Amino acid sequence: MNTNRTKDKRYALVTGGSRGIGRAVCLQLARDGYHVIINYRSNQCAAQETKLEIEKIGGEAELLPFDVADMASVDKALSRWEQDNKGEFIEVLVNNAGIARNNLLLDMTLDEWHDVINANLNSFFYVTRRVLLEMVLHHKGSIINMSSILAHIGMRSCVNYSAAKAALIGATKSLAVEVAPKKITVNAIAPGGFDTEIINDEFKQMVLPHIPMKRLGRPEEIADLVSFLASEKARYISGQVIGIDGGGFV
Repeated sequence: MNTNRTKDKRYALVTGGSRGIGRAVCLQLARDGYHVIINYRSNQCAAQETKLEIEKIGGEAELLPFDVADMASVDKALSRWEQDNKGEFIEVLVNNAGIARNNLLLDMTLDEWHDVINANLNSFFYVTRRVLLEMVLHHKGSIINMSSILAHIGMRSCVNYSAAKAALIGATKSLAVEVAPKKITVNAIAPGGFDTEIINDEFKQMVLPHIPMKRLGRPEEIADLVSFLASEKARYISGQVIGIDGGGFV
């Protein structure tokens, strides 16, 4: 339980915050002065490493494990957080968690379809609806959804992933309209090829020729964009999808 809260403490929740892009986002939001809530599903060691990195730079963080694809898991974890942090609210939500289960549509199993839809799209609904009420009551908040360039272009074996990320863009635009009167912004980021631990050498060689800048992006570059969208500098930006792909991934 957090017993040392201050009235001006600001909270940011990053789903899938233990590694890669999520870790970079957590570190940047900590630098921006947020108390970062690091969500993860099972890799506690990686999540703890992220927390320690935040503390090394003078930031504050806590771990909040739950499965974003499981509504009961989401509700239980966020209910517990709310009980332990009376009077506080999550001001920034970064819906970053997601998975890929690549396969040709003809060979795709029901599990491969539903797992990807649940983790990348349904998770947005499960998590966002839980934190949105307090944002509305406080007339303040920023929701940032991690979509993908694959929501805009086709790629072999990615029908499930592309469908989920494209639907997330539609949800972003509609929710932005709903909550704009409450001074809450909702935006999406559509990354292209980024250098993270889940990208293998084969994928790197496949995408590099299509990136005008001739390099993969760095997670910190997405974190910088999240930082801007969560800031007062972006208070009039909402319902937007911002590509970050090195000049036009085609």
